[in-house]
Amino acid sequence: MDSPFYPKRIKPSTRKESSHSLKEVIESMLKIYQIQGKYEETFVSAHWEEIMGKPIAARTQKVYVHQQKLFVQINSAPLKKELMMAKQKMIDLINKHAKSDLIKDVVFL
Repeated sequence: MDSPFYPKRIKPSTRKESSHSLKEVIESMLKIYQIQGKYEETFVSAHWEEIMGKPIAARTQKVYVHQQKLFVQINSAPLKKELMMAKQKMIDLINKHAKSDLIKDVVFL
């Protein structure tokens, strides 16, 4: 029954070939606006507890990344010393989690 007042129902079509996933769109937007680096830097701060674990995160006061250097302020001197000894392992763990070569060095404050 076609009525001049109600338009014909159109079935939604399937996904077109030219459409992109949300992940692809966000990644391209980050590259276009040149904020990919800043996004990756905040990734480490946001996922610090997940990457390093609760005991280390509980003793961490500050975590930030600047120019591929991770700056970490730790409350506990023994933990700080232990992390200094395992600096390369820490860098590898963070880069593995970020899925990119994000961190080159760690500086303990």
